Amino acid sequence: MSATSDRPPSTTSEVAAPREDHSVLGALRSPSRLRTEVLAGLVVALALIPEAISFSIIAGVDPRVGLFAAFTMAVSISFLGGRPAMISAATGAIALVVAPVVREHGLDYLIATVLLGGAIQVLFAVLGVAKLMRFIPRSVMVGFVNALAILIFTAQLPYLIDVPFLVYPMVAAGIAIMVFLPRLTSVVPAPLVAIVVLTAFTLIAALALPDVGDEGELPDSLPTLLIPDVPFTLETLQIIAPYALALAVVGLLESLLTAKLVDDVTDTQSPKTREAWGQGASNIITGFFGGMGGCAMIGQTMINVKASGARTRISTFLAGVFLLVLVVGLGDIVSIIPMAALVAVMVMVAVGTFDWHSIAPSTLRRMPKSETTVMISTVAVVVATHNLAIGVGVGVLVAMTLFARRVAHLASVDREVVPGEAGESRAVYTVSGELFFASSNDLYTQFEYADDPDRIVIDLSASHVWDASTVAALDSIVTKYGRKGKTVQIVGLNTASASIHDRLSGQLSAH
Repeated sequence: MSATSDRPPSTTSEVAAPREDHSVLGALRSPSRLRTEVLAGLVVALALIPEAISFSIIAGVDPRVGLFAAFTMAVSISFLGGRPAMISAATGAIALVVAPVVREHGLDYLIATVLLGGAIQVLFAVLGVAKLMRFIPRSVMVGFVNALAILIFTAQLPYLIDVPFLVYPMVAAGIAIMVFLPRLTSVVPAPLVAIVVLTAFTLIAALALPDVGDEGELPDSLPTLLIPDVPFTLETLQIIAPYALALAVVGLLESLLTAKLVDDVTDTQSPKTREAWGQGASNIITGFFGGMGGCAMIGQTMINVKASGARTRISTFLAGVFLLVLVVGLGDIVSIIPMAALVAVMVMVAVGTFDWHSIAPSTLRRMPKSETTVMISTVAVVVATHNLAIGVGVGVLVAMTLFARRVAHLASVDREVVPGEAGESRAVYTVSGELFFASSNDLYTQFEYADDPDRIVIDLSASHVWDASTVAALDSIVTKYGRKGKTVQIVGLNTASASIHDRLSGQLSAH
């Protein structure tokens, strides 16, 4: 369900005020909105259980560590986070980061890593790292979304390979329910109906199918406060610091990109700095309750926002509460839910997440090749490494490289020989365009040093000097002319260009 009203008016603050139907008070005043939020939280909680167990296995810890992380992250971020309706819990990316710590040093070092990682995220928020999101190009975002859709789908393949044949019609039935039910009614989220119907059918028909209970043992007690039993020494810091930094970077990147995606889906804005420190604080809370850490989950967020229509913090909070109630109080019932039902939900999430318009032939024909290259690079690296941070980093690097290559050719140099008094002519070079490391490298070669008269004027009124590379190139030009006994005058510098040129000119070489 997508928002249908216009974007909120812009304000001078970081974000506009939340719309009435996106606020907690608005949902509490509307029975229909509250019902949507409650049912969405229940659907997300059901989908979180097998995911959290699977990520625990990846990290090499007991399933309760992942489940408790999912509970504490969801509940704490519902209060502390900046993006309403976004789901944070234990994730595969975080599990991959912390797995070596568990394998080599044990659970207590994992908890210490999560605590330090959360503290680093809070520090990043204070330093304003979230504002760097503006430098991630749209093509990288599209690649990020498409890669996530592919990863969500491929994560379901283990539940579709070497399984009883009845799993396939069950998955197909679940997909059919989620496709056709919304055309009849939207009173109850289609994913929840699919889970209930398939579970009931499995029980009535006494089918022997893989279920949630096969994924691991569910906890039977509440999480308790835990202080990691590690020595508070420099050696411990040296062990956990690299993993904590990786956890902080990966977690923030996934969370901020997911928040940006939800902004687009819901047609609203959210404070990214608050989301950054909220993620850090939530990880600290999770660590103290023995959780493995986490960040925003794109799949469960899309279930919450797109499939179920949730818009407020209520759904996020209830997802965590329902998760704890289900695994601790109703574990016997939850364990009999067939995995086919949850696989069907995640397949639909993957299909709904993928940006199909981005790969339509008409779009590819109109889109610049550089944009398509960036998108494909991001998708390929994320899918190959299963690491969103690496994929997005490569995508941004490719985008920067292609941009620099493109604008490097936008600078031009025009030469004109102007006659002067008493037969003294001068060569006037008019430089146009932006001058930085990529475009200024060729600047040195565009002057006719031997054929020019004794006086040369370089007019930069139609250009801008951005960096030391350009100043060094201008110095080289002046030096080469000087060796031939010719004088160079640089004119037309704007204030900013004159400032950097005056400060650096003559200071960039050893002699």
